[in-house]
Amino acid sequence: MKKEYGIIGNPLAQSASPVFFNKKFADENIDAQYLPFELEGIDQLPQVLKEHPTLCGFNVTIPYKLQIMKYLEGMSDEATGINAVNVVKIKRDSSGTPHLYGYNSDVLGFSRSIAPLLSSNDKKAMVLGTGGASKAIIYALKKLGLNTLSVSRKASEESISYQDITPEIIASHTVIVNCTPLGMVGHGVDKCPDIPYEQLTDKHILYDIVYNPENTLFLQKGRAAGARTKSGYEMWHLQALASWEIWNEE
Repeated sequence: MKKEYGIIGNPLAQSASPVFFNKKFADENIDAQYLPFELEGIDQLPQVLKEHPTLCGFNVTIPYKLQIMKYLEGMSDEATGINAVNVVKIKRDSSGTPHLYGYNSDVLGFSRSIAPLLSSNDKKAMVLGTGGASKAIIYALKKLGLNTLSVSRKASEESISYQDITPEIIASHTVIVNCTPLGMVGHGVDKCPDIPYEQLTDKHILYDIVYNPENTLFLQKGRAAGARTKSGYEMWHLQALASWEIWNEE
């Protein structure tokens, strides 16, 4: 029977994964298909597993990177450290019962993508958003040697609010990463995080983990202020390849 892979999330209109993997399967003569599973709630996952007995693994995107954990029987050290999962590998026992294991490939994809932009002058990073994706980005930035500051709509013990961003904070945090869905297809391509773009300089790097569209309003405003910018497309591509490696590890 043909092996199946897929992605769970909501919405999935922005996801390039089905096209990427199905082209990969066709180009490499792999007898498999990759399917989008746009779930109204994570509680629909057991039904998907029941209806797709040859499903071998799937990617996880917003809003399920944390919610997926209650269905997992184990997690990689990296996924545990980040407390977010974006890759699930399925192992089936002799009766066909699925056993799910969680991984995180965002760290590898992001680290390899942003590293060439960084210099010794980049000491601090501001991470916009506090969802599942931000956890992997913070983990990666710390491994790269940067101190991080989280920004959310409401201040908390772990983050400041957008209203709390001062000129001093902007000046010292030369790396700014958008981990919110603002600007993404399906989440308002005419929107962007509410930061003081006019205070940016050519010393800043703006990185958007959104990859569809590649040229988000966040990046457009960054470039207009002289900052260096990069979309999340390369990160997505690198983490997609890592997903395939995870699914095929013995």
